[in-house]
Amino acid sequence: MLKLVISFFLVVNPLWPLGQNPRVGEPFIIINKKINQLAFIDDGKIQKISKVATGKTSDLTPEGTFNVTLKAKFPYWKKKNIPGGDPKNPLGSRWIGFDALNTDGSIYGIHGNNNPSSIGKYISNGCVRMYTNDVNELYDKTPYGTKVYITTTTKTFEELAREKGAIR
Repeated sequence: MLKLVISFFLVVNPLWPLGQNPRVGEPFIIINKKINQLAFIDDGKIQKISKVATGKTSDLTPEGTFNVTLKAKFPYWKKKNIPGGDPKNPLGSRWIGFDALNTDGSIYGIHGNNNPSSIGKYISNGCVRMYTNDVNELYDKTPYGTKVYITTTTKTFEELAREKGAIR
């Protein structure tokens, strides 16, 4: 009898840790460094695919599954002391920070940029750059806790989303 009670608890308790994968219907972001594209998945389907820029070298943009932990409009760039909204600020209009490599969301993130010609290239110091309109739209649709999966693969976004449980 005890075995049945424990099994029942595991199935119905939504607070039980489920690992690093999203549930079907939850927002989910996949970044494929091989093709420098980002897919936004929500409601069990791929909603949008956008071009991005990633790290100058393959090790700069970390791979794995992370959580969105910090969001900012017109983020301040600490490294060069450039305020948010300044045309010289390379972070652009939005920052969606995630907890890669045990950081707090202030080091690695998905952000806008002040150089649209960089999109599609391997050019950043580890972050993921997007066109302004794309990052603004993503920012509005991405709640805290959203899973961000970064990989380098020849698999399609649909294959990756199925493997991670974001779509059926």
